[in-house]
Amino acid sequence: MANSATARALPPISPLKTRLRKSFFPTPLSGAISLAGMAFAAWALWHLFQWAAWNAVFIGTAEDCRAASGACWAVIADRWRLMFFGLYPHEEHWRSALGCLILILVIILSCLPVFWRPLRLAVLWVCSLAVFILLMRGGVFGLSYVGEERWGGLTLSIFIFCATALIGMPLSIALALLRRSSLPLVSVVTGMVIDSVRSLPLVTILFAVAVVLPILAPGSSGTKIMRVIAGMALFFAAYQSEILRSGIQSLPVGQDEAAKSLGLGYWHRMTRIILPQAFRRALPPTVSQFAISFKEVSLVIIIGVFDFLASGNAAYGSGEWAFTYVEVYVFMAFVNFIFIFSLSRYGAYLERRMRVGK
Repeated sequence: MANSATARALPPISPLKTRLRKSFFPTPLSGAISLAGMAFAAWALWHLFQWAAWNAVFIGTAEDCRAASGACWAVIADRWRLMFFGLYPHEEHWRSALGCLILILVIILSCLPVFWRPLRLAVLWVCSLAVFILLMRGGVFGLSYVGEERWGGLTLSIFIFCATALIGMPLSIALALLRRSSLPLVSVVTGMVIDSVRSLPLVTILFAVAVVLPILAPGSSGTKIMRVIAGMALFFAAYQSEILRSGIQSLPVGQDEAAKSLGLGYWHRMTRIILPQAFRRALPPTVSQFAISFKEVSLVIIIGVFDFLASGNAAYGSGEWAFTYVEVYVFMAFVNFIFIFSLSRYGAYLERRMRVGK
């Protein structure tokens, strides 16, 4: 009898048909709008499928593509080396491909909890970037020398992003702590630096480090790629420092006071208590900042760096494939989507693991 009463007290589970009717067809007007939207979506998807797959040319010549009514993916099959490796010597493409795989592997390893230690991450990234530069530059171990001016493509874009994050993250922590310094002069000067960098567009900073800095400091400003990485790292650090500062300020004041009462020093309080909690609370905007930084790498094209976007422009820039710019940009967008979507899903996983916002 008790089970029967409990069963009657529980609300019945709505079948799928009932839920769909309540969601899409609650009223005649809503039902008409839903049907119109579904019809338009079906029409758009069908035409997209015809263009992208049914009538597309995947392997062939430019003349085959001109004769077809669909997409010309043959340009990707013909120019993928240029898009992925840029101006790197053709016979040495294996080095650029291996370097790209190393960076991607290190990114994946950094996402594993076993490497979530500052020392482990530092050793992993420093060693991997050293191997990458040695492999790309060459000049030792029988590898021919390839100057940085010949690096390019997707490999260069990933390298710039990784180096920007590797330099920018520690710098952002330092800026966040300096801005919260008890010394007014240090706090004010740091705040002015951060606000000055954040008030400038990234394009302006890239132009300054690529064009203005060599004029002001000729012979001592490093290569163009080094200057680009330094400028992007500074820009990343300025924004990320404010994200971390917001995470620190969101913590109760009693956290720091309790640590002081236990006799912990400044660095122990920061590294063991304050910063771990600040990173946890600032996780969503931090993931967004990494995604934004990856997309901002494409801006280096304006200062003559042959990144993934510049390589894509060169892929259809010849007279033979000049009409395939849509396909090239769709392919580049798809590659960027893979990286950004994977990063966003990993951020969502971290939020669930750390129960951010719960």
